[in-house]
This record gives sequence, C-alpha cells and structure tokens, in this order.
Amino acid sequence: MNVDSSGVSRRDYLAGAGTAATLGFSGCLGLGSGDELTVAHMPIFPDLQWYVMEEEGYLDEIDAEITGREFTDGPAIVQAYASGELDVAMFGIVPSMIVIDRGIPAKVTAANIKEPMAIMVHDDLRAMWDEHGSDAFAVWAEERGRKFRFGTFPQGSVPDVLLRYWLQQEDIDESTVEITEIGGANAVWQAIANDEVDGTSIMEPVPTRAAQADVPVRTFRTAAEVMPGQPAAVTLMSDEVRSSDVAGQFLEQHVRATEFIESDPDATANIVESGIGMAADQARAALDGPLSNFVTDPRGIESGTEIFSQFANENGQIDEQLSLDQIFDYSVYDNL
Repeated sequence: MNVDSSGVSRRDYLAGAGTAATLGFSGCLGLGSGDELTVAHMPIFPDLQWYVMEEEGYLDEIDAEITGREFTDGPAIVQAYASGELDVAMFGIVPSMIVIDRGIPAKVTAANIKEPMAIMVHDDLRAMWDEHGSDAFAVWAEERGRKFRFGTFPQGSVPDVLLRYWLQQEDIDESTVEITEIGGANAVWQAIANDEVDGTSIMEPVPTRAAQADVPVRTFRTAAEVMPGQPAAVTLMSDEVRSSDVAGQFLEQHVRATEFIESDPDATANIVESGIGMAADQARAALDGPLSNFVTDPRGIESGTEIFSQFANENGQIDEQLSLDQIFDYSVYDNL
C-alpha cells in the first residue's frame, strides 16, 4: 500500500518518517488471500474485541494473514502508522485524529466502546459536593491547605479530555485543582492506593478495583452522565484496506466479538485475564458495570467525537478541528 508522504512530515516529531512511509503499509492494494494485515492494539479494556477475535479464532475467517502488534501507548502507534508499519489500529480517538490530521490516508471505521470512563473522587469531596456543589474544590483547598489532586493520563488523552470537559461543564476553574499526568492505568491505580491522588478520570479496571478495595477514591460520575456518546478506543483503517474486501471481513469479526462480549461475559472475563491482565473475577464484575458499553457502530460516538475534535484542536494536537466526515468512514460498517 503506497502512502503519499507529503502530508506525513508536517510535524517535527514525524520528520524523517516520509521515506519510510513511501515504502508502503504491510499489505497491498486489493488485499486478498495470503496478504498480510498488521493490526496495532493495546492491552486495555476498550480494545477487548481484539482479544476476543484472537482467542476465539475469528481472525481465521479473514482472507488475509493477520499479524497483531501490541503497543503500550497511542503516540507509539501514531509513529508506527507514519512509518508505514500498520494497516489497522485499535486505539484512542485522539491519536486517530492525529494520524488523519497528519495527512496519513486512514479513517475510523468502527467504535470499540462508548462511555467507558469514570470520574472518581475522594469520599470527603463527595460529602462536600453534597453541601457545596462545585464549590467543593475550594472548600477542600481551604480545609486541607492544598488543592484537590487529580491524576490521569497525559493531556489530550481520552481520560484527560473527559476530566477537563467535566470541570468546564461544572464551571470549575482548572486552576482550583491540580492535574498530574500519569502513564498507564496500573500507575493510576497505584497512585490511588498510595494516597498520592484524590481523584482521577479513568477506564476499567481501576473503577472496579477501587470499588472492591478499601480505598476512599471511588466513582463519582460515569462518562454517560458527563458526555453521552463519549468515544474512547476505535478501529482506524488505512485507505487501501478500506477499499478492499478485507475491511468488511474484519468488521464482521469485530461485530462477532462485540456480540460475544455481551452474550458470554463469563468466557469474556477469562479472555480479559489472559489478554489484558485483569483478574477474571474483577473483569466479570466490570463487565456487569456501567462502563462496559462495547459497540461496533461508529455512529454511537459521533456527538462525543465532535467535542474531542474541538479539544484536540484547542490543545494543538491537530491543526484544524476535524469534521465527522473527515474522521469517519461509515460505509464499511453500513455494507456489512
């Protein structure tokens, strides 16, 4: 798959990637049996469809050899996409927008999950909120002699955007709280367990772990309450994949995986344990919780995606606020 490198090097951090990008993605135009499709994914709850497809053998139904590549963060996937190493990526909506904004020919063809985040706060703040509403953070600072400490993923990430959006909606000045960048859900959990933060914006397994542990930081608002249709991980496909039969075949198996998660949570919990590392009993509880809204239809995250595009542009992550048509290709899902 050839890539027009003219739009790839518009940012300094991608300097030098253009030559690699022109070498092409790992597949080829008109994908068929025997061709290779390289799929990036992350060991996170919102990428659960990948692990179901892999474990249940659904990938064998696709007329291409599927090679999975596991990454720990979105920026690394963006870099690999720019270098022509990937055909499909299952990762966050914001890095997907960054790929598109860089001029790399790709679009989002499916959502993986919607509304998977929770705003978590200390029990003491919850009590203050009941009495003072959004002034609770000022009361906290006055009584504790320090600002309320939020710890979440780096600025511009999905959890970070949801947190800042919630603060904005509640007319809370960000300067009245402290927001610390933490890399990875396990690190966020450790910060909570060690009393290093007073709250967070985060996906599973942290909310379920907190609910089952003796910690005072617990779910205060779900994403559905803060931002209906909130996006998280999505499935991004290069243009050449989208123009092939393999695109529809991949999404057929994505739909099967989504249905499997809904219909067999016990088996799914075991897949979560083996693939993502969350204990099966915790995974089973999380699957019954309000954050496990697995979907494939990309239209389920349209409203939240528009908000995220605005935030990504304001944060300088993308040069322009991308429209839904620039981000999504609905045809692959619609043609199933």
